Amino acid sequence: MNANADPDFAPIATRIRDNVGLQGFMTHVGAELSELTRGTCTLAVDRRPELLQQHGLFHGGVTAFLVDNATTIAAATSRGQPALTAEYKLNLLSPAIGDRLICRARVIKPGRQVAVVAADVFCVTDGVEKHTATALASIAMLDEKTAARIPSPA
Repeated sequence: MNANADPDFAPIATRIRDNVGLQGFMTHVGAELSELTRGTCTLAVDRRPELLQQHGLFHGGVTAFLVDNATTIAAATSRGQPALTAEYKLNLLSPAIGDRLICRARVIKPGRQVAVVAADVFCVTDGVEKHTATALASIAMLDEKTAARIPSPA
């Protein structure tokens, strides 16, 4: 969906991108927000030694982080509400061997209080994607009053 088809989304996208930029852990991991539309989010991270476990695979914690963050961001795009992960179920399907890890999240059911979001994680090797994980998340949608009580990262 482009901005012309959904002009109300542009300020939401700007606010989300700004907020994601405040996340120190995104910077620490080296993840990037590569795609953002209403109801979807794609995060990606390149292979680095710090992100690998002892067998040279992406650590499962990196996959879990991408799922956690991408599903929450995707939920926030629906109505522009702040959001926090309530829970998620992660299935690791195959070893995450490759040069890049990509997580694509999409809202299944937006809600005023809870959104349901699915995510799929792929490992890219020589331009070929391999499905390595899938997840389903419940995301708590916050009102502005509740969100204002959360301390800022600064």
